[in-house]
Amino acid sequence: MTAGVRPTVSEYAELLAKYTDPDTCPTDALEPLPLIEEPAFVSWQQDIPRAYLEMSPEELDRRISAARGVLGKKLVVLGHHYQRDEVIKYADFTGDSFKLARLAADQEGVEFVLFCGVHFMAEAADILTEENVKVILPNMAAGCSMADMADPDAVYAAWDVITEMLEGSGSKVIPITYMNSTASLKAFTGERDGIVCTSSNASKTFDYAFERGDKIFFFPDQHLGRNTGFARGIPLDQMVVWNYRLPNGGLTKEQVERAKVILWQGHCSTHQRFTVQQIEKARKEHPGVNVIVHPECRWEVVQAAGQNGSTEKIIKTVSDAPKGSTWAIGTEINLVNRLAQQNPDKTVFCLDPVVCPCSTMYRIHPAYIAWVLEGLVHGHVLNQVKVDAATRKWSLVALERMLALP
Repeated sequence: MTAGVRPTVSEYAELLAKYTDPDTCPTDALEPLPLIEEPAFVSWQQDIPRAYLEMSPEELDRRISAARGVLGKKLVVLGHHYQRDEVIKYADFTGDSFKLARLAADQEGVEFVLFCGVHFMAEAADILTEENVKVILPNMAAGCSMADMADPDAVYAAWDVITEMLEGSGSKVIPITYMNSTASLKAFTGERDGIVCTSSNASKTFDYAFERGDKIFFFPDQHLGRNTGFARGIPLDQMVVWNYRLPNGGLTKEQVERAKVILWQGHCSTHQRFTVQQIEKARKEHPGVNVIVHPECRWEVVQAAGQNGSTEKIIKTVSDAPKGSTWAIGTEINLVNRLAQQNPDKTVFCLDPVVCPCSTMYRIHPAYIAWVLEGLVHGHVLNQVKVDAATRKWSLVALERMLALP
């Protein structure tokens, strides 16, 4: 779809179906475009005023800078590492979900937090900041396909079935929810002696859980749970996958009783793209290459890589590496490209040769940032993310347990 050309009804339906699918790449070229020229815009928040659609990157930059100047210290902007360059440049603080959760909790004296990330991150920021702080998500369509794979009602039902299966066995299950989940699931976890984890601290949350029970129910990312468990010495056959599409998760009572970890069948669409074949190709073409991947990748990819870690760990590992070293990285392309730019004395490239940014992170476009900031300048709070009091109470319990880990 280009400026001034509107799709027909059938074309619109086809585009909407295509770009609503999280496995569809929203672009194959990481270059600034007016919002109306973004192919995936059809699946993004549509009530942005038409005036913003055709604004050039230069005009948007001027308007965002002007609005920030007016708002001053009342506003703080948080940016996730997976954001595009033309968004991350506005961030006062950058980080992965764990670092940004801490930064949100540490904010004092601000009125507004603009969260350039996805919906579950903005929810966490709302929970962790003072009640008078308003958290804003530039584009309300910026969700997370992994979080969407764990429908709260399906998780509640699974918990009931698992509890029934283990009745009389003496086992106690502790829930761990990945940060990439809804506030309602964080609250569910908090009420049941559980804890929130990120890829930075997942192993520590396993310590927490096994100090209080003998089994873990881990959701929504099966791969982070499996990779964390395996690194701690838990055999693969003692980690079972709960398929929410099947009765009893597709598991028998005996399988659940034997399991140390019950994994929800969810995954990250971005990290699913990385393969063992890509690693083998990188090693063939770059003898001596170092490979590091995110633990949301499949188990076999993590094993083949040899090194894995959160985005913060990946950044530190590459940044601290010797000059002249070569790095193949398995995580989101915007972060990998930024690392390459920041480390010109090293060879840094993405394992996946196809340019495909995270489809939901990519929905944060400067046009949305200009829109919501200019709204604040005129006294209008747009796209506020607000967690209700009951959900906030127990979500905060689960999040504070995570933040209290050593």
